[in-house]
Amino acid sequence: MANKVIISVAVTGSIHTPTMSPHLPVTPDEIAEQSIAAAKAGAAIIHLHARDPKDGRPTPDPDVFMQFLPRIKQNCDAVINITTGGGANMTVDQRMAAPLVAKPEMCSLNMGSMNFGIFGLADRYKDWKHDWEEPFLRGTDNFIFRNTFGDITRILKELGETHGTRFEHECYDVGHLYTLAHFVDRGLVKPPFFVQMIFGILGGIGADMRNLMFMKETADKLFGDSYRWSVLAAGKNQMAFCTQAAMLGGNVRVGLEDSLWLGKGQLAPNNAAQVSKIRRIIEELGLEVATPAEARAMLALKGGDRVGF
Repeated sequence: MANKVIISVAVTGSIHTPTMSPHLPVTPDEIAEQSIAAAKAGAAIIHLHARDPKDGRPTPDPDVFMQFLPRIKQNCDAVINITTGGGANMTVDQRMAAPLVAKPEMCSLNMGSMNFGIFGLADRYKDWKHDWEEPFLRGTDNFIFRNTFGDITRILKELGETHGTRFEHECYDVGHLYTLAHFVDRGLVKPPFFVQMIFGILGGIGADMRNLMFMKETADKLFGDSYRWSVLAAGKNQMAFCTQAAMLGGNVRVGLEDSLWLGKGQLAPNNAAQVSKIRRIIEELGLEVATPAEARAMLALKGGDRVGF
């Protein structure tokens, strides 16, 4: 598997708002269609949030998730990875509601509380499609994204130990790697675990290539050969950081959650377009894209036949 690169696609997220791109999937149909197309383009893992189909705001409602999860599963073999991060101002109980119903193979898990500033995005737009968008963004200048040690322990036990879910451990800074190491030492996280290194979110580590190398070197020091790693970077840094990660032996994450763009000044028409682009880059580097079955083997996942949808 040394030459295999796992492509994850984060289809809609909770950062971007409908005003920012007409291509951002909002309804269950749009999320399902774009997820299936991204899987066909080469994504082995599909990372999913839900949105209120009426106005596109992030929602933790399990009923909304269940409008697209079974459809995606029925139409592709990709690993389905559900957020436990949810969106700004959701409680931990709300964030856990859909994963506890769905019992997926994977969930994202942010490895620490942090300032999560996306308020700067509001300055780029004057006319808003929905009334909730601008206050939602501007409110993040006084927002702490909560993931305490107790919260992380709860998620690891209730989803991991109880339902066999494994995690995309989202590390927005170097300290999050040490927090992950703490849970490895406690035996709550077991290899082979999946580390998602994240660059370019205000409040986390910056999108500097030296930071990528430092994060990788720190993870190697802490975890040795016990882990798999992946990289995502926000906005314009997406493809460059993913390319560098692939060259260094890592895996990659793209998708409209992380960037709305396909190239400079060019909005991505859908998630599949970003997957196809990074796939071309990976294959031109002489590497191979991992299939969902290979990703399951690499990450020791329980299989799509053991989920709750």
